[in-house]
Amino acid sequence: MKKVLTIAGSDPSGGAGIQADLATFSAFHVQGFSAITAVTAQAPSSVRGVFPVPPSFVVEQIEAVTGAFAIDAIKIGMAAKGETLTAIAELLDRLTISTVVLDPVISSSGGFPLLEGDGVPALRALLPRVHLVTPNLHEASQLTGREVATEEDMGVAAERISAMGPAYVLVKGGHLRGKAVDILYDGEEITRHVAEKVGREMHGTGCVLSAAIAASLAKGETMTGAVEKAKEYVTGLIRSGGH
Repeated sequence: MKKVLTIAGSDPSGGAGIQADLATFSAFHVQGFSAITAVTAQAPSSVRGVFPVPPSFVVEQIEAVTGAFAIDAIKIGMAAKGETLTAIAELLDRLTISTVVLDPVISSSGGFPLLEGDGVPALRALLPRVHLVTPNLHEASQLTGREVATEEDMGVAAERISAMGPAYVLVKGGHLRGKAVDILYDGEEITRHVAEKVGREMHGTGCVLSAAIAASLAKGETMTGAVEKAKEYVTGLIRSGGH
């Protein structure tokens, strides 16, 4: 069985973060491991607080897992602190795991900050170490310094973020009006991945999508195939009412 490590925050409501990632790994039949970057107090509709784990202890968790198991892929989610992202980047330079998926979590859907102010430059510095980065419209705006509000903006943002170093960029358009259109850019070509909106927003879909992609990549799926499988899974999850 393939092994996938998630590096992210803990969500006591189970809909996002470590808990959602591990549930997704199980659904995709890969063995899940975790390193916790922060403990949060949140429910599906709101975040009350964030308690970051010291960066050195985040690294210690990752080293414990990667030292004992042959990890096939890593998914990075909420880090809470720029220092934590910097420590993860330095550790990735010492590891030999090439399949790294970054979900650049900056704030909750309700606007609660989930990354300290110095975190965006640290996210940009991490990009050359990752295989895929999956920003939503707000995160793409923060990474590029330009508003991303339309599908055309998404294509431009994908190209700008690609120039920062990742092999692939998936700009998620779940907040666009109409269909949920995601833009995948491989450094040369843009492809559109479209799904029908199923009527309601669900807490943690970004976490689930990136975890699903990481799981599929660990199993040898192509990037295009991994994105399609992940979108199908998220759509089915929303339709069924959650985890």
